Amino acid sequence: MAMSIYIKEVIRIGIIGAGRVAQHYKSVLDSEIVKDFKIVGVCDDKIEAACKLASHWNCESFTDMDAMISKSQPDLVLVLTPSGMHYSHAFTALKLGCNVLVEKPVTLIPSHAEELIALAKEQGLMLGVAFQNRLNPAIQCLREAVEKNRFGKITTATIRLRWCRQQEYYEDGWHGTWSMDGGVINQQAIHHVDAMNWLLGPVDAVCAMMGNRLNKLEAEDTMVGIIRFTSGALGTIEATTAAPRDIEASLSIIGEKGVAVVGGIALNKVETWEFVDPNIGDDQIKMKYSREVPSGYGLSHGPLLQKTIEGLRKGSTLAPVPAKDCLSTGLLIHALYASVERGGWVEISEQPLSQKLGN
Repeated sequence: MAMSIYIKEVIRIGIIGAGRVAQHYKSVLDSEIVKDFKIVGVCDDKIEAACKLASHWNCESFTDMDAMISKSQPDLVLVLTPSGMHYSHAFTALKLGCNVLVEKPVTLIPSHAEELIALAKEQGLMLGVAFQNRLNPAIQCLREAVEKNRFGKITTATIRLRWCRQQEYYEDGWHGTWSMDGGVINQQAIHHVDAMNWLLGPVDAVCAMMGNRLNKLEAEDTMVGIIRFTSGALGTIEATTAAPRDIEASLSIIGEKGVAVVGGIALNKVETWEFVDPNIGDDQIKMKYSREVPSGYGLSHGPLLQKTIEGLRKGSTLAPVPAKDCLSTGLLIHALYASVERGGWVEISEQPLSQKLGN
């Protein structure tokens, strides 16, 4: 629901999770991009981490989420905990009357995401997801071209994620585990799978293979896959965290009337933009919609947070990236894993679930 009535001057924010991703949010929230908020509490089971982050904003630290919400009374809770905890933490926040922005994935198990969506609707609250790359100028430009049918009949689409994660990354107790995370396709490449699915879905079927090439982890550091879209177009996925450095994160689309590649290390640059029937301004697209970014996080967490805050200030519960719009991405990730586990093609209509992810 969206209302035009001005509701709040400042949105009170509580943070659950003070680890790696919270440090990125700290930088974003300290920027001039995000306004009209106040951090009122930070919660983490490691009190030292919670205290350090809380002291930055001069707010109270907690090790108990219920206590943080009860005492701090946040309007919005940022769920920045390990992926396997997203469901329980988002559920608690919604049940206690808080709007929620959860880092990707919404949950590890699709049915849990459906529960959260139903609860948010029942409570009249916002439930958003940090698939921030949807807000990248390059991806927005690409989506507009797809919607205007500039590619004509699409033939192929390709995701290439070539990033680096050292072994120490997987030794924090949760990264790379089946119960709390998954591997490259659910932790890093999920952003790019989401972008492809958002632009070109729905998907009919997938077939995938995976392996551990350099790192020791329960799940995979490398996956390749084939996608058949409902439209008849075919897609490919190449995703690895076993590269020597972060090299690229790209999405390409080829159709009968054009080809486009959005690349960089975070879907941040328009690298190719060629159409049989050029439009006025096509020669400016690369310069206009490309951004330099400092890391694979990109620069769109800021706009995502600001849009979330602006919506809540106006009394809207429509998130910039609503959780209900991300369900198909979660199902697609499970289908890729299920394909590996079964050793062949799986149909999305069967809603195949991985026997490992989230278990």
